[in-house]
Amino acid sequence: MAETSPGVAQTLEPLVTRVLAPNASPYTHTGTQSFVVGGVGAVAVIDPGPVDDAHLDAILGAVAGRPVAAILCTHTHRDHSPGAAPLAARTGAAIIGCAPLTMDDPGPRADAAFDIDYRPDRVLHDGEAVAGDGWTLVAVATPGHTSNHLAFALPETGALFSGDHVMGWSTTIVSPPDGDMGDYMASLDRLLAREDRVYYPAHGDLVDNPRRLVRSMLGHRKLREGQIARAVERGVRDVPAMVAAMYAGLDPRLHGAAGRSVLAHLIDMERRGIVAREGAAWVRG
Repeated sequence: MAETSPGVAQTLEPLVTRVLAPNASPYTHTGTQSFVVGGVGAVAVIDPGPVDDAHLDAILGAVAGRPVAAILCTHTHRDHSPGAAPLAARTGAAIIGCAPLTMDDPGPRADAAFDIDYRPDRVLHDGEAVAGDGWTLVAVATPGHTSNHLAFALPETGALFSGDHVMGWSTTIVSPPDGDMGDYMASLDRLLAREDRVYYPAHGDLVDNPRRLVRSMLGHRKLREGQIARAVERGVRDVPAMVAAMYAGLDPRLHGAAGRSVLAHLIDMERRGIVAREGAAWVRG
């Protein structure tokens, strides 16, 4: 089912409605997708998005006067969680989901900055759930893109709201120090072991064959690791040179994101003894 225009509520299945925020960018694709989950009774809102009055009005339009039982956030990048506080103020709903995260990143940020003002009323840990009229949302810990990333499973329909961990248009950015490639790969393995019917990501279209996509993503990351190992073997010693060698034709606006993911691979490979650091250079381990 194709994406729609910002502000237009789109029913994906009886319990799930999607509303696209007007924040398209090289890192958000067409924008952040918020989801309203529920039927005739109280609903939940997943990833209310950035602070944007028009988007908030669109979410409330999709809610259509029903009580909002919970506002859930997959993680605290600023294109996902800042809308939670104003939505809570207008609905009285509790903010539930990922843990707060405040950090200093010494490297350039290629993705959205963190929402340092996020204050949940309740943190969901792996396997914990929030429920309403005919729906249940179960937290699935999926660290990697961020250390506090959660997906939310809807067991009534077999859907998984995958946030930024698995997206419908691109692989996710893994940006150290909070982003961790080892955690990301382990989280993909965890999803591969599940039997979800469909993924509803925060960016891009729905994923109707999720296990096939997850296998492809794992394979892509393993291939990228092999490319990095061979680049180091050839004497390519720094991240910008690796990006130039491996990402021919990439939009220059995305070079920063590519560099962060390459660095995440290198850090993970260093832990496993495949590469080592010599000052600012990377060499064989």
